[in-house]
This record gives sequence, C-alpha cells and structure tokens, in this order.
Amino acid sequence: MDTLPPLAAVFLDRDGVLNIDHGYVSDPDRLEWIEGAREAVVALTRAGLRLMVVTNQSGIGRGYFEEAAMHGFHAEMQRQLAPLGGRIETFYFAPHHEDAAVEAYRVADHPDRKPNPGMLLRGLAEAGLTADQAVIIGDKPSDVEAGRRAGMPGYLFPGGDLHAFVVSVLGDRVPGLA
Repeated sequence: MDTLPPLAAVFLDRDGVLNIDHGYVSDPDRLEWIEGAREAVVALTRAGLRLMVVTNQSGIGRGYFEEAAMHGFHAEMQRQLAPLGGRIETFYFAPHHEDAAVEAYRVADHPDRKPNPGMLLRGLAEAGLTADQAVIIGDKPSDVEAGRRAGMPGYLFPGGDLHAFVVSVLGDRVPGLA
C-alpha cells in the first residue's frame, strides 16, 4: 500500500470556513470567526503546516469594495491570530467574474476562480510543494472540485466547529494535531 508523504500545507477557503459569510465581507469590523476557526489555525500552525487561504472575491470585480478593503480584512485576521500563535502564510484571491462591473476582472471561467485550480497550483509552486503534500478545506463543492483538479484531497466543511472538523479529517496525517 502506498503511503502519502507528510502533510505540509492546508489550503482553506475563507468565507464560510474561517469567517461567517455575511455576503461580500470586506469590512474588518464585520469579521466574525466561525466557531473553532482560530483554534484550527493555531493547531495547524503549531503542527508546522503552511496555511494558505484561497478565496473567490468577486465583490471586488463587481465593484462592491476595493481590493485594499479585502487586504485590510486579511490584515485584521492576521492581527487577531498572532497573539494566539496562529498564522496564515498567504492569501490568494480571485476577483474575477463573468458579470464583473470592473472590466479588468470581467472574465468568464478565469483559471484562478474556483472550481478552477489556479490559486492552488500557484500556492503549491510558490511553496515548492506537490499536490500530495496538501489538502483543501472548503464549504462549497467548488472548493473540493478545485482540489480535485489540482490533484489534492478536498474536504467539505459542513459548518459547526472547524477545529473539531480539522482534527477529524486530518488527525491521521498530522501527528499531535489537537
């Protein structure tokens, strides 16, 4: 039986996995963490894994908010995680949508927009990893499909406590995950 190499990275969808999805969330004051999300990030960070967020952000392309607002939201996530010992290494985002109001982002089926695997493939390449060293956790079938297209396992988070879910799906591949 073939064994998988040690897990080195976890890709996480953002809205609905890390934070409550209020619809096009970009204001740091509206950051509300999913139950167990901070604890999951801390546990995975302490286990030595690289954490990368991959998020479709069509609100930018639709003109609902500026890219700078999204970066501010991500900075607030990092600020709140840091004192707990958690860290997200990189945030990848896809502002594209076929109906985007911003012409530069009006692209049908952009390679980065999930379920396409562009953000995952870029993350693997930039981290010097192979698909069998990573997984993706998302709350939509398009997240899992992006993982499949990138060659990595995908786990569909059904809601509830993210930390408990992460331990249940990754505990066998991550020694000491708690």
